[in-house]
Amino acid sequence: MPFADADDFHPPANIAKMAAGTPLDDADRAPWLAAIAAWLADHADGGVVTCSALKRAFRDRLRAAAPAVFVHLAGDPDVVRARVAARPGHFMPVSLVTSCLAVAEGLPT
Repeated sequence: MPFADADDFHPPANIAKMAAGTPLDDADRAPWLAAIAAWLADHADGGVVTCSALKRAFRDRLRAAAPAVFVHLAGDPDVVRARVAARPGHFMPVSLVTSCLAVAEGLPT
């Protein structure tokens, strides 16, 4: 099954912004979502992409590109922070976890 990590779809400006500890806004996320949607459309017959589509509008955008099933991985915020902190060399600092969790919409708790 084809697999993609949504982190690989961020444009360099997004990576630099997150690496500096600045949360992305919806305008920043637009090209990222467009690239993921294009990948899904190219793999409409089957594929898996990991993605933090935290807002309903983001998931709706991806569903519009191809049939999609979303699996929500829930975790205690302290566990999520610990796991993010344990990713060696990743551009997103643990300080951004709080802002990510704050924008989540319509996800089971």
